[in-house]
Amino acid sequence: MHPRTRAYASQLFVPRKSDRHMSRAARKQFAAASDQARNAARPEGRKAQAGTDPDLRATYPPAGRPGPASARGGRLKLPAHRMTTATASGAYPFLAEGGLGAQGIYVGRDVHAEAAFTYDPFALCGRLDGFSNPNILLAGVIGMGKSALAKSLAVRAVAFGYHIYVPCDPKGEWTAVAQELGGQTIALGPGLHGRLNPLDAPTRPAGISETDWASEVRKRRLLLLGSLAKTVLRRDLHPMEHTALDVALDQAVTHADATGTTPLLGEVAYVLGSPERLDSALGELKGRRLGQAAEDLAHALRRLVHGDLAGMFDAPSTVHFDPTVPMLSIDLSRLGGAGDDTALVLAMTCASAWMESALADPTGGRRWVIYDEAWRVMRHVALLERMQSQWKLSRGLGIANMMVIHRLSDLLTAGDAGSRGRALAEGLLTDCSTRIIYRQEADQLGSAASLLGLTGVETQAVSALTKGRGLWKVAGRSFITQHLLHPREGELFDTDARMHKRVREFTTGDALIPMNPRALGR
Repeated sequence: MHPRTRAYASQLFVPRKSDRHMSRAARKQFAAASDQARNAARPEGRKAQAGTDPDLRATYPPAGRPGPASARGGRLKLPAHRMTTATASGAYPFLAEGGLGAQGIYVGRDVHAEAAFTYDPFALCGRLDGFSNPNILLAGVIGMGKSALAKSLAVRAVAFGYHIYVPCDPKGEWTAVAQELGGQTIALGPGLHGRLNPLDAPTRPAGISETDWASEVRKRRLLLLGSLAKTVLRRDLHPMEHTALDVALDQAVTHADATGTTPLLGEVAYVLGSPERLDSALGELKGRRLGQAAEDLAHALRRLVHGDLAGMFDAPSTVHFDPTVPMLSIDLSRLGGAGDDTALVLAMTCASAWMESALADPTGGRRWVIYDEAWRVMRHVALLERMQSQWKLSRGLGIANMMVIHRLSDLLTAGDAGSRGRALAEGLLTDCSTRIIYRQEADQLGSAASLLGLTGVETQAVSALTKGRGLWKVAGRSFITQHLLHPREGELFDTDARMHKRVREFTTGDALIPMNPRALGR
C-alpha cells in the first residue's frame, strides 16, 4: 500500500507490517475525527472539548468528591433513624428468620435460612415471647406427609425422655411405631380380648388426702358418664338426668365398696333402668318421679353394655397402664368403619378417661398426647369438652397436645356459627401456640387464611407447598420447613405401602381363569 493512502484508511484495517506506535497513532486520529463529527452536529452553545463526551463525563474526579463530604476516613455523619421490624423487613427483604435456636427436636431444614430447624414446645415455654402453651395444630391434605411428621416428632421426642400417648388410633397406624419403641398397644373392638373399665380409680397422688381424692374421683366419673350420655343422645342433659346420674353412680360405688370391687358401667346402667331404686334413693323428693325422667339416659348407656360396644367397657380391665413405657397407643381400627363415628367417639371417650389417670400424675414427667384423625370427632361436643379441659391444663399437667386434621374447615364442622361446638373447636385452635400447615386445596385457602390470620404471602406459599414441606407458625413467627426422614423412619411411617405393591405378573405356569360370566358367578 502506498504511504500517502494510509491516512484515508479505515481504523478497521491494520497494515500487516505496522508497528505498535503506528496503531496507537491511528486510534488517536480516529477518536479526534469522531469528536469533530459529533461537535459539528451540536448547537454552538453545546460544543464539547475534544476527546470528551458530555453525556458520559464524570461528575467528580476519579479521586472522589473533594472536601469533608467525600465520606473518606470514617468522617460520614448521618442522623439516627428508628424503624419497626416490619419496616426493616421491607427495607431489607433478604434477611432470613434466625430460627428457634438449637435446643430441641431436629425436624428438618429451614428453607429460607438454609439451616437446621429444631422444635421443642417444652423448651420454648418461658423462653419465646408469645409462646403461651405447648399445644400443636397440624393440618394438611392427604399425601403431603403430615402423619409422617407427627410420628417422627413422637419417635424423636422419646430420645429426649418424653412419653407419648395416642388415645385414639382409628386406622391402627401407630401400632408398629409403638412396638418399634418398645411401647404398649391396646386394641379394642368386637371379638378382641382387650377390656377397659373407664371407672377405674387412678392412683392417689402424694400429698392429697383420701377424702379429697375420693371427691375428685367421683367428679371425674360423673364427667365421663355425662360425656357418654350426651354423645349418644346428641344433646345436653336435663337437670333431672344429672341427678339420676349422681344417684346411680353413688349406688354403684356403694355396692362395689361392699364387695371390694370397682364399679362398672353395667351397674350404673342397671340402676338407671330401675325406677324404683332411683325414686327410693331420693327420700323426700321421690314424688318427682326421677326414674321416669331417666328413661332416655338408661337407654343411652345401654349401648355400652348390650349394644355394639358390649364387652369392651362393661367389664374389669384386662390391661393395666404402665407409665414407664415410652409410648402407649389405643388401637380403635375395628370401630367406626361403617360411616358412623359414634362408636369410635364413645370408645375414645372411655379410653381418654382411662388414660387420664396417668396424665393427672404430677410425677409422670412431660408427655405428648396425639389426637390423630381428630376431624372425625369434631362433631361431638362431649368429646370436644374433654379435649378443651386437657388443652387448658396443658401447662399444669406437663403435656403437649397435638391435633391432626386434614383441612382448617374441619373446625367449622363442629357446629353452626355461635353454637357450643363451634366455640369449642375455635377455642382449641386459639389455645395452640404452634400451627403447622401443609398444603391446602385452592378452595380451602380462604378459610385457612381467615382462621389462622395468614398474610397474602403465606397464603400463596401454602397453596404451593410440596410433600414434606409445611408452614410453621410459632408464636407469630413463620417458617417454611422441609421435614427430613431417616430411611428407617420412611419405612416405618409409610402409610401408602399397599399403593406401592406391584401386581404379580401372569406366568405360563398359572392356571387359566375362565372368562365366562357364569363361571365367574359360580
